[in-house]
Amino acid sequence: MAVAVRVIPCLDVDAGRVVKGINFEGLRDAGDPVELAHRYDNAGADELTFLDVTASSGNRETTFDVVRRTAEEVFIPLTVGGGVRGVAEVDKLLRFGADKASINTAAVARPDVIDEITRHFGSQVLVLSVDARRVRPGSQPTPSGFEVTTHGGRQGTGIDAIAWAKEAADRGVGEILLNSIDADGTKDGFDLELIRLVRSAVKVPIIASGGAGEPAHFAPAVQAGADAVLAASIFHWGPDDMMSQVKTAIRDAGFEVR
Repeated sequence: MAVAVRVIPCLDVDAGRVVKGINFEGLRDAGDPVELAHRYDNAGADELTFLDVTASSGNRETTFDVVRRTAEEVFIPLTVGGGVRGVAEVDKLLRFGADKASINTAAVARPDVIDEITRHFGSQVLVLSVDARRVRPGSQPTPSGFEVTTHGGRQGTGIDAIAWAKEAADRGVGEILLNSIDADGTKDGFDLELIRLVRSAVKVPIIASGGAGEPAHFAPAVQAGADAVLAASIFHWGPDDMMSQVKTAIRDAGFEVR
């Protein structure tokens, strides 16, 4: 039985404000996160994702406060990432009202942290964020042609992105947030090749991210294997009915949406 596609706005939070740039550079202020969360909840968003784009010690308490204030007023599932290094951070996020935690850099540095978190809280609370890009010319190739990056896509790791997604799924992550660094900010559509490759390697749900520029871009990502689609700018600066437009486009393509 097919599971309905989820449409997820992403709120990149820096010092208590929502910002948006390309690969976390050239950031523009997009508003108050709690106000935007309300707007998206009312518009029919299925979930929300908050990413602390600086994750510095000075801003962590601000992020926890944003999570708390949002969870008190918005009742759709909330995923929070940025600066999650282990069980302690996940525990605090959950206590402040998050439903799921997203991990990236810490898992790349020490994959065992995935096992520790999922053993403690269960797979359903942990989302692995994979910032993937095509291997740059002159760099060591990977089997898939894609590599994992850190630091907002600016630093390559040489780790094969598809193999990493499979390892994380085998270790117990509940979902994979698959962000195409190449597509991010292009508004040309999701990286369908990347989605297909990860879909062929894992059975856990995939959230496709990066490249959405219009409602017509979302259904092809679902066709390629995404279980959910995530975007930021198209919702922040698009018309008020953009959520409805996106869901209609997915439904018209023959997929069930929530």
